[in-house]
Amino acid sequence: MIGQHQYRLTSTWTGNTGTGTSGYRDYSRDITVEVAGKPALLASADKPFRGDPTRWNPEDMLLAALSECHLLSYLYVAVTMGVVVVAYSDDATGVMVEDGKGGGEFTEVVLRPRVLVQSVEMVDAATTAHRKANELCYIARSVRFPVRHEPIIEVAADGAVDGAPGASRES
Repeated sequence: MIGQHQYRLTSTWTGNTGTGTSGYRDYSRDITVEVAGKPALLASADKPFRGDPTRWNPEDMLLAALSECHLLSYLYVAVTMGVVVVAYSDDATGVMVEDGKGGGEFTEVVLRPRVLVQSVEMVDAATTAHRKANELCYIARSVRFPVRHEPIIEVAADGAVDGAPGASRES
């Protein structure tokens, strides 16, 4: 279905410690992010930027969005290619470089999906599916830095579908 989709959320700064932004060290970076019908997300700046390390920060959320979008796109592509995915996890990393002027940017994200497929005959298609998933992922298509993939495809033991690992192959 072709269409336009709109997303809405409310970000509320909850870090006024009594004097507002009277000084750089005088306020908390705490934020609550809310989407109707979903649990509130407690967010902050990253720790190096005076944030609360127990809360999600924008960099975490960007990396999570890329990882989740690729995962969901990959599962869709796998179905269309006849690949039965039994399990999937991703150990994603991102690099952000500060510019020395108070800003910065991500220079790269690397997704390292570990995919368990039902049979050895599916390994090649499962590997190819990552490229197609990247082409479809809305989030990866929206960023201006490379999103690389280093997948590992494994085959379930005896074609099991319960998530038990079997043989593996790095792609």
